Amino acid sequence: MRPDDPFDDAVTARAVIAPDGTLARWSEGARLLLGHLAEEVVGHPAAGLLADGAGPSRLPAARWSGTLALRHRDGGTVTAWVLAHHRQPADGGPGDWLAVTPLEATDHELPDDPLVRTAVFQSPCAAMVFDEGLRLRGVNDAMAHLLGLPAGHLRGLRPTDIGGRPQHTELERQLRQVLRTGRPAEMQTYMKATGESRAHAWLARLAPLADRSGRVRGVCATAHDFTEQFRARERLQLVNEASMRIGTTLDVTRTAQELAEVCVPALADFVSVDLLEPEEPGGEPTGPLTTPVSLRRVAHQSLTPGSPEAVAEVGEVVVYPTAAPQADSLMAGHSVVASVPSGDLDPWLAVDEARARQVREYGVHSMLSVPLQARGVTLGVAAFTRHSHPESFTHDDVLLAEDLTARAAVCIDNARRYSRERETTLALQRSLLPRALPRTAAVEAATRYLPAARSGVGGDWFDVIPLSGMRVAMVVGDVVGQGIQASATMGRLRTAVRTLADIDLAPDELLTHLDDLVVHLSHESSGDAGSGEVGATCLYAVYDPVSRRCTLSRAGHPAPVLIPPGGPARYLDLPSGPPLGLGGLPFESAELELPEGTVLAFYTDGLVESRGRDTEAGRALLREALAGAAGPLDETCDRVLHTVLAPGGATDDVALLLARTHGLPSAQVATWDIPADPALVAPVRKQVVDQLAAWALTEASFTAELVVSELVTNAIRYGTPPIRLRLIHDAATLICEVSDTSHTAPHLRRVKTWDEGGRGLLLVAQLTQRWGSRHTADGKTIWSELTLSDEM
Repeated sequence: MRPDDPFDDAVTARAVIAPDGTLARWSEGARLLLGHLAEEVVGHPAAGLLADGAGPSRLPAARWSGTLALRHRDGGTVTAWVLAHHRQPADGGPGDWLAVTPLEATDHELPDDPLVRTAVFQSPCAAMVFDEGLRLRGVNDAMAHLLGLPAGHLRGLRPTDIGGRPQHTELERQLRQVLRTGRPAEMQTYMKATGESRAHAWLARLAPLADRSGRVRGVCATAHDFTEQFRARERLQLVNEASMRIGTTLDVTRTAQELAEVCVPALADFVSVDLLEPEEPGGEPTGPLTTPVSLRRVAHQSLTPGSPEAVAEVGEVVVYPTAAPQADSLMAGHSVVASVPSGDLDPWLAVDEARARQVREYGVHSMLSVPLQARGVTLGVAAFTRHSHPESFTHDDVLLAEDLTARAAVCIDNARRYSRERETTLALQRSLLPRALPRTAAVEAATRYLPAARSGVGGDWFDVIPLSGMRVAMVVGDVVGQGIQASATMGRLRTAVRTLADIDLAPDELLTHLDDLVVHLSHESSGDAGSGEVGATCLYAVYDPVSRRCTLSRAGHPAPVLIPPGGPARYLDLPSGPPLGLGGLPFESAELELPEGTVLAFYTDGLVESRGRDTEAGRALLREALAGAAGPLDETCDRVLHTVLAPGGATDDVALLLARTHGLPSAQVATWDIPADPALVAPVRKQVVDQLAAWALTEASFTAELVVSELVTNAIRYGTPPIRLRLIHDAATLICEVSDTSHTAPHLRRVKTWDEGGRGLLLVAQLTQRWGSRHTADGKTIWSELTLSDEM
């Protein structure tokens, strides 16, 4: 036996009754009361101690108290007041019963005890006093009422004798600590006292009682009902939690779900959030509300997994008639509380059998409907339902629900506005990006564009631009910032790049002009209070399928990845160049020869940069994903995005452009050096006709002969030797180029009726689909393109 084992206590009789009704333990106090030794009764039926079988027909589920006639060992009868309560073991077994009987009379002793007289009778609240053995020495009427037991029968009992709840065990532990340390203690619990209809929050204050010498002789325990303070603190904690959990994203559905999750089970057992449908996506609900009202379920949450109480799934349209609390609160513009016992829900349930069935099945007893309102606009309604929670909604519950709903409504409104702006920006972005890449003989290309998963849409762009001489330009850029402003700036830069590319500027020259434009845009924006400085990065490359050479230049942009046929992927070592918008700094170009079938990967930094990952790790993943770029480029694009991007999506916009190079066979190119003699133009025309015949392009001979004649004649007359003629053809186009070392470019002009010259370029423009001139390091080239018909 332990020194503090209550079964050694001779002041109180104690017996433990096993689940099968036999006696499991027998205390010294029980021996003093009835005379039976422990070995004589343990293991025998407890009912054998009842005199003449007198006793309760059956024990209640938790506790029983009353007077019993008990059989003494000498054959006599002992009448005693007995308190019995069920004890649930920690292992979840069936548990046993503890029966106790105090052996000391208390009616005449209690007033004479100075310890009790001082601590108990002067206490303004429910109080009881325990001695050094944790035995109850006295209790006032207020405490006896809470315990539901007569005060005169409790002397000598310990807390675990009075009840078998975990709170009684904890109280006994706390009392022992106060006796040992001499310091006061407090204990809080939430429970339903005997005879109460609902649980309360209780604060037990434990104070040591010392004699004149300072020795602790006992403990005074007082109980205080602080339910209102407890609930106010819970409401404050819930509001604080809601401020952190509601509105974590700019997503309407997620925000509504966060409201439902915060309120279950703290405020309700089931919460649903329904929103009014706007007339256009991302817009606001407009027009007067009429019943029945149609809303779309965007979120719900239940105390029961799977939300079986819901009669509509998320995403479905729910129609509420006039009698429904949701419709009532929407029309009235304020919260509505309805309960089943009062009959408030009867008109609604009479016309909605599915909902009536759910109410009956789950025992729904009350509902609170609160409209979602922000900036004077009604967005929808949140409905709070209780069935497991025993109490109906109080006025404080309504105020709390309105506070939480108002917070959520603002977040939902912000999310809806953001969604509308994001959709507008995305629409602008997509309208400014190429809808389809041009088909060229120089490269086969594939692209992907992904807006940021959580932040605003940025200004990333890509483009493939056909140039003269079968060449092609490839460009990828990234405007600093997000939103409509960044998308609009991206559109202006993309247009500028196409314009500068059309005049065949070298990559470094093009970036220089583009840098000037960004500087001007930044100056314009600095005068706008709503804008800031404009900045961007860009990479521009030109590939020539005839020479199979590629010239690249970049302005602060990530270096591209090169994947040669059958070789490993590697990053190109290019001069970085400053970002666009700094002004006055030079750009450099690099030129390299590419084997046919080489894949170039251009991208923006959103692909490889991530908050939770080092940039170098992202670059390594990209190189690894591009290692197998021999297959279709669309499949490679998808593999790259799946491999490199984080599971949550890109944190910044992503633009990806893959291009596989093709070379033009030398048999499709013919070149002649032309002496500066007008008399030799006719032989040149003859050579061109013969070459077209060899290419089986005889039907284009007449037009090509005229174009060559005009361009060669102009070069001889106005250009500077040496002069070179080049013909290039593929399945769809015939290109005629005449080059000389003069830097003077020809201009098309309107010819008057009596002018004898000036009609050559006009004739070329009329006979060809496109024509133009480009400057080279040695002079200029005049070119024209003829589209070949399908029959050629």
